[in-house]
Amino acid sequence: MNLFHGLNTSGSALTANRLRLDTIAANVANYESTRATFVDGAWQPYKRKMVEMSPKSQQSFDNFLQAAVGTVTGQGTEQGVRVTAIREDNTPFKRVYEPMHPDADAEGYVLKPNVDLMKEMVDMISASRAYEANVTVLNATKSMMMKALEIR
Repeated sequence: MNLFHGLNTSGSALTANRLRLDTIAANVANYESTRATFVDGAWQPYKRKMVEMSPKSQQSFDNFLQAAVGTVTGQGTEQGVRVTAIREDNTPFKRVYEPMHPDADAEGYVLKPNVDLMKEMVDMISASRAYEANVTVLNATKSMMMKALEIR
């Protein structure tokens, strides 16, 4: 087992959750952006972005158990989490009646981004808690490594 295995696992989760927080911040910042992309000669509102994550290794629990017991050697698979994609949310845009808005159509409706602030706040709290938990794990691992160096 690698000495830095726990640090690498927590580090990958910190990186993924930081990207998740950055994506949420971009969603909140573009909450009112009605001109984000130019598609087919017309401006489209900002589309909410979401981060998809998956485990770095796709092994079964049985493989992990056998590796921990020692019946299987040479596993050497990297553990942790990785970002697989940042995809756009395809829920429909909000249609709001604002006849004085520069982007209003002939009927006075404006297409607003599909960003829901409540959903973003829940995602932000979840991502920040996951980030904090991994910082705690990282500090505990570092503390154990320091204590191991003090053993005589």
